[in-house]
Amino acid sequence: MTERAVPFHCPYCGDEDLRPSGQRHGAWQCAACNRAFHLTFLGLLARGASASDGGEER
Repeated sequence: MTERAVPFHCPYCGDEDLRPSGQRHGAWQCAACNRAFHLTFLGLLARGASASDGGEER
């Protein structure tokens, strides 16, 4: 896994003009809507969703 995963779109406006924000890991800023946001990887799910079951629990 890479140290810094790059988001492809702003979660607020959908624009692609994103830049790292400051020194904090996972912080990004959008030049289009002038918002800053933070991305965090929480971890892997205990049971991964498969294409056949649609990701629903039984």
